[in-house]
Amino acid sequence: MLVRAHIIVSGLVQGVCYRWFAEKKAKSLGLTGYVKNLFDGRVEVITEGEKGLIEELINDLKIGPLVSDVRDVKIQWEEYEGKFQGFNIRF
Repeated sequence: MLVRAHIIVSGLVQGVCYRWFAEKKAKSLGLTGYVKNLFDGRVEVITEGEKGLIEELINDLKIGPLVSDVRDVKIQWEEYEGKFQGFNIRF
């Protein structure tokens, strides 16, 4: 089942290679979308693909890279739109 997920990650997730970590994991799972830092210190991930693969990504996002400290991950499931060509970091 193809779905879209809007994910917001809170904690020590900026300045610790979190976006690179998320991009690498999403690409390895064949997901599309993007990751970007928000002005308030959180990280936003928008991704599309198979629900089970997105759930795998979410499990990785809850851990993050070694130097991160993930405090909270909020997920909003949405309808698949198919608008992304790949997965990348947005600035």
